[in-house]
Formats: sequence, structure tokens, C-alpha cells
Amino acid sequence: MAGADQDFYRVLGVPRNASQDEIQRAYRKLARESHPDVNKDPAAEERFKDISEAYDVLSDPETRRRYDAFGPDFRQVPEGVDPETWRRARAGAGAGAGTRAGAGAGPGAGGWSGGFGADVDLEDLLGGLFGGRGGAGSRAGRGWGTVPGADQEAEVELTVEEAYHGTRRTLSLTSPAGTRSIDVTIPAGVTDGQRIRLAGQGGRGSDGAPPGDLYLIVRIAPHRGYRLEGRDLHVELRLAPWEAALGTSVAVGTPAGEVKVNVPAGTSSGRRLRLRGRGLPNPRGRPGDLFAEARIMVPAELTEAERDLFERLAAVSGFDPRRRR
Repeated sequence: MAGADQDFYRVLGVPRNASQDEIQRAYRKLARESHPDVNKDPAAEERFKDISEAYDVLSDPETRRRYDAFGPDFRQVPEGVDPETWRRARAGAGAGAGTRAGAGAGPGAGGWSGGFGADVDLEDLLGGLFGGRGGAGSRAGRGWGTVPGADQEAEVELTVEEAYHGTRRTLSLTSPAGTRSIDVTIPAGVTDGQRIRLAGQGGRGSDGAPPGDLYLIVRIAPHRGYRLEGRDLHVELRLAPWEAALGTSVAVGTPAGEVKVNVPAGTSSGRRLRLRGRGLPNPRGRPGDLFAEARIMVPAELTEAERDLFERLAAVSGFDPRRRR
């Protein structure tokens, strides 16, 4: 996962004002280059995870807004917090750390030794922000007030078929409060890296405040027969030399069942045949497409009859595959 000091825009190589289309194009390019199935560099898998995390955040307009406002803290900041107030609180915490260091006020004494600096009393800094209560007297018994629950994240891995048709899952979630199970419905047409919001299933709020939300991050497992790019499905279309030369119709398996691909005469290896709308469904718009990439196969061993036919073809054909057209 991307480190706390990593800039998600820098990870994807896009400016902070990049459009959603620019972010998607950058992600697709980098994901192809770093996918572990394609790039065998030992560091490629970690880069792929960083790229996916950056895309998860920046592809969702609401999450991107929170990231732009709060930076690496965006997952921990409760809803409704003013970004400027949060920045002032952080700045104050950093300044106060130097004066309080060594004062002996650990977390049990009302201090907090997290990322803001040692022994900083966040109630002093953010009490009004979070509706904190209590006066300036003893810290014992002072509460934070009603603090909304924090948003949480969990990953769910699906097969291509599950992403295509949708599925149901029972997830076990572990938190400081214990382990709980929830049943979730994954809609048809989800894509790799998509975030599914489950309202009210995140961390508990304090003093009756509402809980946070749970975000499921979809991961689609590699498949032997398909390769996914967004909603587009890519399959390998194996052809015999005579099928490629003369043209044919070939049945190709998809998550929705077999479809017929019409192969034009004169098809060479690498040619992509497109079937519109045969990729992953899209509940909000146009579905993805199916791309069948031709790959011409030859027999590993020829019978005498096959050898004779190929030799006769070689003798009469004027075709030169190495001549550029």
C-alpha cells in the first residue's frame, strides 16, 4: 500500500487538477505496465498496489475531495470537519509538542502520542470542533463529546464471473470492539478497484453519534481465460492457418456464455476483433466490449498429407510475410 508520505497524484503521474478521464487513462497505462502477470520485476507487485490504491482514492469524486482537503489523514477525519480548522489544529499540535515533550502526560493522563507529536492533548485543540465538553478543570472524566464513527475499508476478491453476474458474500470484520460478520450484496458489473459504500457499517460513534461507513474495495482475481481492462474483456482467439486465411466463425467463451466471433478472411496474428457490449455490464451506462485477439497456431507435428499440402502451397503461393505493405 502507498506510504503515508506518498502523493496519490504523483503515484499516477497526473496534476492535481486532472480530469477523471485523465486519471483513468493514467491508471490503465500504469496498471498494464506493472501488473504482476505482465511485469516480472519483484517490485512490480508493490508498485501495482500503490497504483491501485491511488486510483481507488482519486477515481471516486467524494473520496478525492476529502483527500484534497485533508491529505493522508482523510480516512480518519470525521464527516463535517472543516478543512481549515483541521489544518490549524494540526499546526497547533506540532507547535505544542515541543513545549510538552517530557511532561510525562501519556495517553492515560489525557495526552495523545500519535502522529501530531508526543503528549499533545487533542481535546484542548479540537474539543470545540468535535463538540467536546468539560471545562478547564481536571482532565479526569472529560469526554470528547459526540464523535462520529470513523470510516473503514476492507478488500473483497471476486472472480471475473462474480464481477459479471454479481454475488453475495459474508465478510468477517475485526476491530477493537471484536469480530463481526455482515452479509453484503455485490452488484453486477463492478470493476477492479471500485469502492462500494456500506452506510453505517464502519466504526462506532461515541455518545450516540452515528457510525462511520464501510468501503469495500473490489479486487478481481486473474483469470486463465480472460484479461480485464476496466469493463473490457480480452480473450485469445486461436486460429488454424486456413481459418485465418479463408475466414471462419469461432465460438468464444465469455462469463455470459459462448458467443460467435466472425473472423474475416486474411486475418493475421495480433488482429483484434471487437464485439460491442459483450464485456462487463454497467448499471449506469454502456457496458464494456469484448476483444478477441487472433493468434495463428500451426501443428507441432505434420502428417504426411499435411506436409504435402503445405509444400504444394509454398510452391504456388507468391505471399511474402516479411514484405511490408
